[in-house]
Amino acid sequence: MIRPPARPAPAGTVYFSLLGPLTAVRDGRPLPLGPRKQRLVLATLLARPNTPVPVDVLTDAVWPDDPPRTARKNLQVYVSAARALLGSDSRDGRDRVVHGCGGYRLTIGEGELDTLRFRSLARAGRAAGERGDLRTAARLLREALDLWEGPPLNDLRDSTGVAEEAERLEARCLTVYEDWAETEIELGRAAVAVDGLRDLVERHPLRERLRVAWMNSLHQSGRQAEALAVYDDYRQLLARELGLEPSPAMAALYRAMLGRGRTARPAAAGREAAHGTALPAAPRDFTGRREELRELLALLGSPDERVVVVSGPVGSGKSALALRAAHLLGDGFPDGRFHVQVRREDGSARTPAEVLGELGRLCGVRAPGGSGVPAESTVTAASAVTAASAVTAASAVTAASAVAAESAVAADSAVPADATVPVGPERGPAAAAVSQGAADAWQRWLSLHRALIVLDDVPDEAFVRGLLPRSGPSSVVLTARGQLAGLAPVHRIALGALADGEALELLGKLIGPGRLRTDPAAALRIVRACGALPLAVGVGGMRLAVLRHLPLAEYADRLGDPSAALDELVAGDISVRLRMASGWQDLSADDRRALGRLAGPAQEGGFTLDGAMEALGCGERAAIRTVESLIDAGAVTSPAGEVTAHAALYEVPRLLCLYAREREEGRFSPG
Repeated sequence: MIRPPARPAPAGTVYFSLLGPLTAVRDGRPLPLGPRKQRLVLATLLARPNTPVPVDVLTDAVWPDDPPRTARKNLQVYVSAARALLGSDSRDGRDRVVHGCGGYRLTIGEGELDTLRFRSLARAGRAAGERGDLRTAARLLREALDLWEGPPLNDLRDSTGVAEEAERLEARCLTVYEDWAETEIELGRAAVAVDGLRDLVERHPLRERLRVAWMNSLHQSGRQAEALAVYDDYRQLLARELGLEPSPAMAALYRAMLGRGRTARPAAAGREAAHGTALPAAPRDFTGRREELRELLALLGSPDERVVVVSGPVGSGKSALALRAAHLLGDGFPDGRFHVQVRREDGSARTPAEVLGELGRLCGVRAPGGSGVPAESTVTAASAVTAASAVTAASAVTAASAVAAESAVAADSAVPADATVPVGPERGPAAAAVSQGAADAWQRWLSLHRALIVLDDVPDEAFVRGLLPRSGPSSVVLTARGQLAGLAPVHRIALGALADGEALELLGKLIGPGRLRTDPAAALRIVRACGALPLAVGVGGMRLAVLRHLPLAEYADRLGDPSAALDELVAGDISVRLRMASGWQDLSADDRRALGRLAGPAQEGGFTLDGAMEALGCGERAAIRTVESLIDAGAVTSPAGEVTAHAALYEVPRLLCLYAREREEGRFSPG
């Protein structure tokens, strides 16, 4: 039975369903959809609603092996039948299916297609969850799942093209089911999800997120032995099939369940109630970084590591890695997981007071007097003391981190309660100052709670030094372009480019594996021209997803042209050049000048110390200091192992090279 859309369409409108067998109804009555080949054409058009579908894609869906010479004419017949079934658009009277340069485009609304309604409900549910409105999130996600009638397009999966579309749809449904189950578990209503999770795990035995949700739902329902058995079965399956172990996050959950018994975690004395989660949605197309993710999960699951720095050049996927880990570690941080963006949309840094104010509001921190941690703080008479002790970004690099840590502790005990405490570099008389009471309240909250804080896109060490936990079980993940060398003790994870295979996998997620297979050599040229950076590969993939008519080889040629590559890496309001510009502004004037001179030799496959001395026109010691300054800023990468300065081969990401040369040659344009 087909469920009608939540928003009723006008009488006489055809309502299509892909989340199950392909079906259509008008005014509650099923409609015949014609012979199989006609249904394949209709299914392919509906799977890509409001988007041009190339004729070649339709041909492959209907005749995957050997299309007849009359294939194009036959397609026209099937499309005409689809037009007759759909009727004209009620808004402007035009045909629903039109042919253009990109192929056939089917125009259809949310109230006429279950996948569009599903997507709308899922987005609204996730948005409610991000706001902390879990009940509304659970209701909306459940409404979306109620549209799911079984494996999508299960009556047409013998067509390779339709099967690929169906697999994408099923993956979306599974993700929404996981979102819904986790939300119900957070609400304490795990029992409603147990049976459905069991059925889905049987169909998708290697999908770990489903297994974790099933474990949690069983445990919360008082079925601890069954919950532990889920883990044991999965561990044996992974070892047998893939030679792998469950993720550190899942292993930590298993150990926690062993220690807790059947009872829920009691609230510790003096501990406030958990404050929930404030994370952006998990990145859907997260790809690769398996070793880095495993390391990050293990570190955050350890009681000994409280601060982890994830560093890397612009566009290397630092935020995506941190958010992926944060979403996987829900059970390990019962007092919440919180994400705060340290920069504004224009790339400028917010003030430390603003960041601490947002953290206070998210975590429910109360400063002395009962009010929340303020978003802004005023400077008191003690500002002269704090200005003298403020640590700037430049001095933090060279200062001994142990001295800095001792100074922070001393300041905490010596400064009067009405004083202000610097938690970042000076950006104006009041902007960088945080009241001592607010700083104390934040440290007190961290000492009593086990929460995970993600501070995203940190400009320098001094900005965050006062926000990091001095004691207690909370952990902080910092993402930064630079190395934040002045922070200690911290653990560091450095990100570089993706491996070729990982970059191709990401591109395939965006343009479809079928299109990737049409020209794998061109696809490899595309990802390499993007420097295998996730940001650039993602933008290129989004551009290709819209330009369905554009051959991969032609786009690879465009990206291979150094003078045009950055012009090609724009998708809507996302521009790789603008992201590079933001990173460029973080560099000192000396570093910018040096990078502009090194961009030439770097683009030829890297540069040595001798090459740097020649490009910079300086001696060995000055060249070493310059290169190491650029390494610290995240603009130059160095070998992973130990090697002498003369033997090392240094590299600059390709797109940063192109941007630096633009600036050096005066060709920069902000678009």
